[in-house]
Amino acid sequence: MITEEVKDYIRRSVLCWLATSNKNNEPNVSPKEMFTYYGETTLLIAHIASPNTVENINANPNVCVSFIDVFVQKGYKIKGIAKIIEKTDSTYPEKLNVLTDLFSNRFPIRSIIEIEVKKVDTIVAPSYYLYPETTEESQVESALKTYQVKAVHTNKMHG
Repeated sequence: MITEEVKDYIRRSVLCWLATSNKNNEPNVSPKEMFTYYGETTLLIAHIASPNTVENINANPNVCVSFIDVFVQKGYKIKGIAKIIEKTDSTYPEKLNVLTDLFSNRFPIRSIIEIEVKKVDTIVAPSYYLYPETTEESQVESALKTYQVKAVHTNKMHG
């Protein structure tokens, strides 16, 4: 389910957005900075300061995660079943290392949100559909100009 292309977009994305809902079906969306894939069917997200997210997952484990390369304006939406991996779980140290090896141990990770992937869909900016001449290169060029930034290449590796 988590193909090499999906993994590439995870590596290229600065944030993901995790959507949950509480026991009353009220939605919540929260940005997450420390996230990665774990094998071919699992996402890991660090719980640093997300008490509403954790409470919602405990009430309703159905979640949706989205992430995009903001310059290319393409990415993925992943739906799945989430659970909270506490520090007392035997798998916690290994999963914590996956996250801290990629990012940092600077932030106190309270627990890990583990998502069993059930469905993967692409996200593509409407420009690609509305204007067939749109290319990834033209999207990047436009974004760099709009955001007044310069392209910098990083090699952020995910496990």
